[in-house]
Amino acid sequence: MTLLDVKTAKLIEEAFDNRNNHDIKEDILLKTAVLEIIDLLDQGQIRVCEKKDGIWITNTTVKKAILLSFAIQKNEILGSSDFTHWFDKVDLKNTRWNTDDFNQAGYRSVPGAIVRRGSFIDKGVILMPSFVNIGAYVGSSTMIDTWSTIGSCAQIGKNCHISGGVGIGGVLEPLQANPVIIEDNCFIGARSEIAEGVIVEEGAVISMGVFIGASTKIVDRQTGTIYQGRVPAYSVVIPGVLPAKEPHLPLLSCAVIVKTVDERTRSKTGINDILRDA
Repeated sequence: MTLLDVKTAKLIEEAFDNRNNHDIKEDILLKTAVLEIIDLLDQGQIRVCEKKDGIWITNTTVKKAILLSFAIQKNEILGSSDFTHWFDKVDLKNTRWNTDDFNQAGYRSVPGAIVRRGSFIDKGVILMPSFVNIGAYVGSSTMIDTWSTIGSCAQIGKNCHISGGVGIGGVLEPLQANPVIIEDNCFIGARSEIAEGVIVEEGAVISMGVFIGASTKIVDRQTGTIYQGRVPAYSVVIPGVLPAKEPHLPLLSCAVIVKTVDERTRSKTGINDILRDA
């Protein structure tokens, strides 16, 4: 991955700290630096989050640049025709692409797939009618299925299947917070919601209709171990409820680890290579 130039990073940090006392809309050097960072994100040369020594680290300078991009740009009519235009500050990733551009990018995008500029889509990805927000990263050979949303700065690994109607939370504030991270080879079932910076570790399988936020208790049914903020690698997770402490109290929803991924699970959730054949 490309490292941000020290001078550029300093410019972003200072502009963000002084954004209320400085007319950043008229700062040409700042605008150049911000748009350069958006371009690097768009090309996958930098990422909002990266895993280093087994730990996901958020690059707050990059997040600040994304936020500043909204401050320095004006709303305008965007789009390629009378039927696809909108009023916003962020253009689509592929508005002006031709066949060669799509072939070089190497991913499929069906009608209704919306990808904002400043997000990266790797080769072999399939985008059904879905939404990918600025700063997001989608790894190779992953499918984003119909009506799924990938939030700002969310990180999706390779060989994943994000099923229909899934919500993957993003985050631009607070700055130090991680977005949702889905590691490689994961399956997220239909209508599930993963939010508030939860990390779904490699190979995990989330059943349909599972809602996991930072405070959601993820209970291993066999050991009784409770996790929060992360789904352990290769776990199979279904929705569940926790018993009430008192009979008159309501039950609380939770997520339940029922087993570790096995061949039977993979036969039901594995990706189909023929769909990704260029």
